[in-house]
Amino acid sequence: MAKHEERMAWLFIASPFIGFLLFMAYPIGFAIVASFSKWTGINSLIKSMAGFANYLDIFTDPKFWKSMGTTIIYMIGIPIGMALGLLIALGLNSPNIPLKRLFPTMYYVPVVSSLVAVSILWSWVFNYDYGLFNTIIKFLTGKHGPNWLGDEHMVKVSMIIFMVWKGLGTSVILYLAGLKNIPKTYYEAVKIDGANAFQSFRAITLPLISPVSFYIMITSLIGGFQVFVEVQVMTTNGGTNYGAATIVYYLYDKAFKNQQLGYGCAVALILAVIIFIITGINFKGQDKWVVTE
Repeated sequence: MAKHEERMAWLFIASPFIGFLLFMAYPIGFAIVASFSKWTGINSLIKSMAGFANYLDIFTDPKFWKSMGTTIIYMIGIPIGMALGLLIALGLNSPNIPLKRLFPTMYYVPVVSSLVAVSILWSWVFNYDYGLFNTIIKFLTGKHGPNWLGDEHMVKVSMIIFMVWKGLGTSVILYLAGLKNIPKTYYEAVKIDGANAFQSFRAITLPLISPVSFYIMITSLIGGFQVFVEVQVMTTNGGTNYGAATIVYYLYDKAFKNQQLGYGCAVALILAVIIFIITGINFKGQDKWVVTE
């Protein structure tokens, strides 16, 4: 009976382990090997080995650096989204707000909505001729609004607005949960000591929701480096002068449009290393500002 239980235990362990080998370890290992080749998906992987040629081409390609810079610019939306999410969560945490159960659901709807669907919707909102934004601007000022998705610089602003809107619900829900976990006795204690609302927020609220802020920041940074669908759906060929393209769009452009799969694997590995380093730095520095009980 003991041997039977041991065999069953190994069977349950083997299932996820085999899944990891097939769907994680093998693709990663294959991508590492392919990154040193000129593999196109049709030619032989082994015969197309080219050493570090892909990496040299990547670091000398202006489009790579431009797409990387655009990706970093998009991350301006992360602190904006966190600040707005915290502000809304503070309002929803008030005991006197009506329909307080309805609002969190409303804010979370964009998060669970299809990214492709909402990207198409917002491409209509940003439309130069009949979009909602330009219609409002023309009604209020009498002048035509900007070319949101057609201008090399305005497209970045458009993408930041969209991404803040799309991810706002997650920040609101997480911050609201964090605020509800703060004991009310802390606020009563600082109130007795004579602290005002701002001092209470700075001394109690901000430190005790710092683990939530850390989680949102880490996941947002990782997600920010993987932005692709928005650019693919809302712009054409990465936007004017490649102004909307992110690093993942650059990878897609090289690997699947130009059939440079080995090159694309090299870009993917560089991106993975960047994400790993940034995440490691954040975890290393969390003790300086994240408060845990």
